[in-house]
Amino acid sequence: MPRSGAEARRRLQQAALELYRERGFDQTTTAEIAARAGVNERTFFRHFPDKREVLFDGEADLRAALMRAVAEAPDGLQPLEVLLCAFRKAGRILEENRPFSEPRLAIIAVTPALRERDLAKAASLTEAVAEGLRQRGVADRLAGLAAQTGWAAFHHAAQAWIDDPSQSLDAHLLQAFDDLRTLSATALPAQAQPEG
Repeated sequence: MPRSGAEARRRLQQAALELYRERGFDQTTTAEIAARAGVNERTFFRHFPDKREVLFDGEADLRAALMRAVAEAPDGLQPLEVLLCAFRKAGRILEENRPFSEPRLAIIAVTPALRERDLAKAASLTEAVAEGLRQRGVADRLAGLAAQTGWAAFHHAAQAWIDDPSQSLDAHLLQAFDDLRTLSATALPAQAQPEG
């Protein structure tokens, strides 16, 4: 039996990952997760409201880290540069949890109910980042666009990091934001330019 709440939580997460990989998310019960972790099912529900949330634990910490990093970014930066600073700081959370992050993303990718939950998480975090930009004085329309674009770049970098662990998440983030700059600096071909 785990001795501390943190240890029980960690064991429940590990057990859930193992079972989801072995049997699939839909075929795994909370009772099986608890048994594998060496706790009872009541302990499971003290830590998680349902079996989906085992994979989404830490969302509040990530939101707080992103909001704090947006607020603490140096003055004078453009919105996307503020977000790059924020994502680089928050990305450390993912890097520290790589053994959990990698299989978690694989399980989410093959489970429709989890993809839906992941989209809801992304929308919530995107809105939090947009609000952080608004608090820095960025206009509402631009804050929303920057947050959505920045989140897409962050998500792209995180997937690239999972696919190519030879580079750090930070390196992938820098590349993704460099690619955004390249895309926005590219001149439109003559036929695609708006008429003046």
